[in-house]
Amino acid sequence: MNHDAYPDYYLADILRETETIALVGASPNPERPSHRVMAFLLRKGYRVIPINPGHVGKSIQGQAVVGRLVDIKEPIDMVDVFRAADALPALVDEILALETLPKAIWGQLSVRHDGAAAKAEAAGIKVVMDRCPAIEYPRLIG
Repeated sequence: MNHDAYPDYYLADILRETETIALVGASPNPERPSHRVMAFLLRKGYRVIPINPGHVGKSIQGQAVVGRLVDIKEPIDMVDVFRAADALPALVDEILALETLPKAIWGQLSVRHDGAAAKAEAAGIKVVMDRCPAIEYPRLIG
């Protein structure tokens, strides 16, 4: 996949097929982009599970925070990543170790690591990098 440009149908298909999102790097701080994007995704009807090891047992946007992806006890359709790009390879390894793989990994703005993307895609996972679903959703879905 060329990660410099995505066809609209590729992004729209991921957004339409997704029901449950694990949001890695979720923040309880309303000023943080992850907090605002999580609120947007919840308003659009997605189930969003916040991942933040520093806030386990608390809630963000009314959703219980878990520390790691493996702690989620239901299938995940998409992993939305609010972490530094250099954290993506280790995160992909964590994702590939899950019993049930997500359909997609979505790296937020500035989150891009082509090697990690290639590894995920080789396992059959769709990858989007350096994009925000809260920007793409209104543009593609309405």
